[in-house]
Amino acid sequence: MDLTMHQLTLFRTVAHHRSYTRAAALLFLSQPAVSQQIRTLEQQLGLQLFVRSGRGIVLTPAGQELLHHAERLLSLFAETAPIVREIHRMERGSVIIGASTSAGTYVVPALLADFHTRYPGIHVTLTVADRHMIEEQLLSHEVDLVVMSVIEQHDRFVIKPLLPYELVPIAAPSHHLAARSGLLLEDLQEEILLQRDQNAGTRHDTDLHFAQAGISFQKTVELGNIEAIKEGVIAGLGIAVLSWEAVKFEVCIGDLVVLDVEGFPWQRQWYVVHLKDRKLSLAATALRQFLLQAKCN
Repeated sequence: MDLTMHQLTLFRTVAHHRSYTRAAALLFLSQPAVSQQIRTLEQQLGLQLFVRSGRGIVLTPAGQELLHHAERLLSLFAETAPIVREIHRMERGSVIIGASTSAGTYVVPALLADFHTRYPGIHVTLTVADRHMIEEQLLSHEVDLVVMSVIEQHDRFVIKPLLPYELVPIAAPSHHLAARSGLLLEDLQEEILLQRDQNAGTRHDTDLHFAQAGISFQKTVELGNIEAIKEGVIAGLGIAVLSWEAVKFEVCIGDLVVLDVEGFPWQRQWYVVHLKDRKLSLAATALRQFLLQAKCN
């Protein structure tokens, strides 16, 4: 039994005015067309909805019951229509974005603040995790789109460049390499290197770059997050390689220094990524377009 909103509207109009003729005039239909559609509705339901009474028509008990429910359904539909319009006007909606640790901590929040200014009615949720977890969340539809740098399953994603970023070597101002210029990569390998866990994009890039240059660190310390690494470097535990966005505040206030090492900074790229086979919602599409436009600003 597939009732349509048109049928319910027509039925309610006839019931309220107790006249096919008056209902037809209000709905800009012919009287025979209205009568036929009511008969079709009665056949669909297997119920008689109206009976003749004098020169007009009245509802049967079954018709009265249907009218009660039709009023509720049409009222709900009337409430829904403005919501749909708000979604199309980007005044309502939600989107979940994932980001790898560096991007999610130091870059994406500021972009989302600008997005919220433009679209205050859209609710945005940001989830931050390592690159493997973020990629899995994207594949399992837990997030709508992600911002990350190291991507493994390229064939399953639509990948667009967002913003470039730089990896820089850092040390405490008191470190014996801090005042030296023209350092070579070989000058670093006797130092203690503080690193993220192996799932981190920064760790992946750092290991790859040093390996390609034939540099091997004998002493490394693995710490759980970027803030712990920065605190370790400030305390004199060792040196590290992190994104400029992650360390610029500490460099500006003098807690850290960027070492002058040949070949640095290393240029990297953050990307906006979503699944190829998933159609993004209007809100997610708007956020994706906003992020991609940010690289031009």
